[in-house]
Amino acid sequence: MAEMISSAATGVLGSVIDKLAAMLTDKYNLARDVKEGIRSLQDELRTMEAMLLRLEDKDDDHIDPLAKDWRSKVRELSYDIEDCIDRFVLNHSHGDGGSTANFVHKAIQMVKRLFKDRGIAEEIRRLNRLVSEQSERGKRYYDINQCLLASSSQPVPLDPRAPALFQEARDLVGIDAPREEIISLLRCEDKEHKVVSIYGIGGQGKTTLAMEVYHKITEAAFDSRAFVSVSQTPDMKKLLRDILSQISQRHVDQPQMYFILIDDIWSVSAWELVRSALPVNDNGSRIITTTRIEAVAKSCCTGIAAQMYQAKPLSHEDSQRLFFKRLFLSGDDCHPDLRKVSDDILKKCCGLPLAIISIAGLLANRSKAVEVWVNVLRSIAAVDKDSPIDKMKRILLLSYFDLPHHLKSCLLYLSVFPEDSLIDCQQLILLWVAEGLIPGQDRENMEQLGRSYLNELINRSLVQPTKVGGHGATVKQCRVHDVILEFIVSKAVEDNFVTIWNGNGFSKNYSSNKIRRLSIQKDISSRAEEIAKMIKNGGQIRSINIFGSNSVLVNKHATEFLNSQVLRVLNIEGVVGECSLGNVKSLGQLKFLRIDNKFSASKLPEDIEKLQRLETLDVRWAMLENLPTCIIPLHKLVRLFVHASVRLPDGIGSLRALEELSRIDLGIQSVKFIQGLGDLTNMRILEIGWSYSRKDHKEAWISTLSRLFRHLRELRVWRSEPDATCSFIASCVPTPPPLQMLLLHTHNLNRVAPQISSLVNLTRLRIFVRGQAGKEGMNILASLPMLLSLTVTLSNDQAGILYAISRQGFQRLLKFHFRCDWCDEALEFEPGAMPKLQRLKLELSASGKFKFGEGGLVLGLENLAGLKHLAINCSAAFADELEALEDDIRGAAAVHPNRPILQVRTEYVGIEQGKFDLSDGRRHRWLIAITVFQGA
Repeated sequence: MAEMISSAATGVLGSVIDKLAAMLTDKYNLARDVKEGIRSLQDELRTMEAMLLRLEDKDDDHIDPLAKDWRSKVRELSYDIEDCIDRFVLNHSHGDGGSTANFVHKAIQMVKRLFKDRGIAEEIRRLNRLVSEQSERGKRYYDINQCLLASSSQPVPLDPRAPALFQEARDLVGIDAPREEIISLLRCEDKEHKVVSIYGIGGQGKTTLAMEVYHKITEAAFDSRAFVSVSQTPDMKKLLRDILSQISQRHVDQPQMYFILIDDIWSVSAWELVRSALPVNDNGSRIITTTRIEAVAKSCCTGIAAQMYQAKPLSHEDSQRLFFKRLFLSGDDCHPDLRKVSDDILKKCCGLPLAIISIAGLLANRSKAVEVWVNVLRSIAAVDKDSPIDKMKRILLLSYFDLPHHLKSCLLYLSVFPEDSLIDCQQLILLWVAEGLIPGQDRENMEQLGRSYLNELINRSLVQPTKVGGHGATVKQCRVHDVILEFIVSKAVEDNFVTIWNGNGFSKNYSSNKIRRLSIQKDISSRAEEIAKMIKNGGQIRSINIFGSNSVLVNKHATEFLNSQVLRVLNIEGVVGECSLGNVKSLGQLKFLRIDNKFSASKLPEDIEKLQRLETLDVRWAMLENLPTCIIPLHKLVRLFVHASVRLPDGIGSLRALEELSRIDLGIQSVKFIQGLGDLTNMRILEIGWSYSRKDHKEAWISTLSRLFRHLRELRVWRSEPDATCSFIASCVPTPPPLQMLLLHTHNLNRVAPQISSLVNLTRLRIFVRGQAGKEGMNILASLPMLLSLTVTLSNDQAGILYAISRQGFQRLLKFHFRCDWCDEALEFEPGAMPKLQRLKLELSASGKFKFGEGGLVLGLENLAGLKHLAINCSAAFADELEALEDDIRGAAAVHPNRPILQVRTEYVGIEQGKFDLSDGRRHRWLIAITVFQGA
């Protein structure tokens, strides 16, 4: 039976019901009257769960206060009951059955008391009369099966229009005119220090506009640049460190002409502190600030040459373009009847890009029927006299209530991350799984379902992708817009889903409710003793997420974190100072443990073997020297992330559940450890490196990998001994292995390519060639039938080859990255080459331009029919060589059928700063990023 999920709607009632069923099995050998009590309790909880689901389908405005109060008490009760069950199971597993009958009696009494407190007399009487009759209970309320909205069994793919929507908002929709206006405000003939402050309501695209200006103005015009985001509760020490680390990378001994973007300022005091740390000089430095508050914008412009710029809403035409981009291939595909309704919907969005994107995300998941769109319009029109920001909040509320129950919980969980966080998607999914927000028992299926949930949130425009994999189907990194995050936090706090410390104090549910999930998002050193005491006494805390410089809390009180028997997640990130977790006392439920402490040593619990349910151990940034032998009994450990400098114990083969291991240096491990890796038959992802190689290590590695190759999906081999690289592929099993991703280093591409060609399931390949490359090896790689993403890095190859890419290979390739370090290579794309290629990144040496005659480094770009994104980094170039290369690219792009639209960016590094300025806007239509390093 699939494990039931935790939910914002029902608390953990589903999980409780499932666990009660498990208690009825022969494993616990309970007395008959105890079992009857458990069955009665199950019946009550099923009814309550159905009622909660029914309430969740209603807008909060349509639920009376008594029902809301009853809902909150039921959810809290579900957590308390599950905690009791978990403690009973843990005690039972240690030979202490506890007072089971007493537990069931207390739980039943808690349920009866809850119904007495509900305050709706008729519902109480009806429930009490038929409490033991499940079928009659269903008739009395409604058909329970109809209200249990199960998640779709079909995986939800990432809608390619969703990531493109944010790019479209950045690059096309209504951005050109305001961007050029701000650039003109920044540009002046004299060298005075100048500030431009952009202000306007949330969701209006201020950050997007400022970032466009930041990227548009060429780096060659300034000695240094920096971008920081302040947020509502800034960590000013970290903020100032970030600025200094970016502007002090060069020219530290002389006055600098800097360009700084300071985003999302919420107070005059925050601006004054930042300004006081920056030198005010007459070197032509420029600052852009963004804020929602006009008074803050005025403060930014006080006492210096400055101008305020009020962000403008999108025009109706630009609003239509943004709206239709999400829902249709073009506006022409919209039915006339829908177009009329869409015009009315867009009027309610008031030209706010975030509102348009959000309402489009909602409609993208509904049928394109007039009556459906009209109903959405009516919901917005109900607040016609409200301000634009109130209308946008109403749209967010509609989007939230349109979510299935399981997605609401996953969305609310994003409130544990601080504002402006860039969230690693794999880590997020693992947290969802550990918290019980994803149903199932099979790890692989649960994580795939978690990926599906994330895709659906992105498709609905509630989460923004910030980094997408090369094949365009997987989001690697995401963020939440601050306006949406404000809404998520308010709902999470209202439902007591998360308790938050953000620098201004605790969220309002801190003192009035039991803490279920705790997120400490800022330094809390001043109240460390209080928090430690609360955690020590808080046996009901299920997850602890700590961000920022909280060394006092972690270093002095970390042992208190290990007190809770119901803790599932302990995620410590950014602590400065030693991090020692002391002893494990009673962490029976912990599934996810992560320590990110890059600057100081950390210590794992001395008796970590007690964490028998631990599934993810992430200590890659914990500054450990070795992992203790006591991790070997962790038989449920699925993922182990360590730094390459960490020594692991022998006996690794006992961790039979292990599916992912990264990143280990085989050169510092024992031969016995390497041999033990071969016993890990569930291993799917493995990342290794070699600091040095011995013969016995090499032989053990070849033998081990030949066994692992039968089931590995991803393999990354950094700096491997080249002969071993070739040998392990040669020793593969006869049938095609399931390997889908491969990273390796080699000295001879021609030698290793024939062996790679046997990996017919390979979709991603990264290969580093330190030596001879050759055309033959590239042609062999072209034959891989499933390849979607290819990265080739060449170094120290003095041959100087022109690689011709023909139409015969790379039939499915979507992304191609070709890099040359200290070698002169060039590329030619023949007609029909790489027919599906969308993203191309080239890093080449300009000195090779004159070696291949007319046409230069890159020939045949116009033959790449599917090309959408192009980046070219050119090293060892002078300004005249850059101009020649740009002329070549300009000619190719002019005849390209896609007419790509990109940016030009240049950078000069060297003794003498160049005067080549591209900020006049004449190249804004080029999809090309050129970084130029001035040759010595």
